[in-house]
Amino acid sequence: MKIKIITTAFILVFIIIASTGYSQTRTPRINHRQEHQQKRIGNGVKDGELTARETARLEGREAKIQHDKRVAKSDGVVTGSERKKLRREENRTSRAIYRQKHDAQERH
Repeated sequence: MKIKIITTAFILVFIIIASTGYSQTRTPRINHRQEHQQKRIGNGVKDGELTARETARLEGREAKIQHDKRVAKSDGVVTGSERKKLRREENRTSRAIYRQKHDAQERH
């Protein structure tokens, strides 16, 4: 009887630890922002608000954020400082998208 209780307790502790580790690598807000910013860039291209060079630069920024996200997740835990860095990169990229879409640059 004691062995069943100990085994059950061990399994429950293992499940809790495993699920806690999994939840620390999830980045749903960052994923959502990346999708949203990709749509904004796509709309800028479609509407003629972004030049090819502007689009390439913005896509490069998005690729760097994706790379940094992968690096942050690589050790199994996305720390608060890593999340803060990713959020700061997303904020800067968002402002860059806005500026590039609303500048007075002539599109061809």
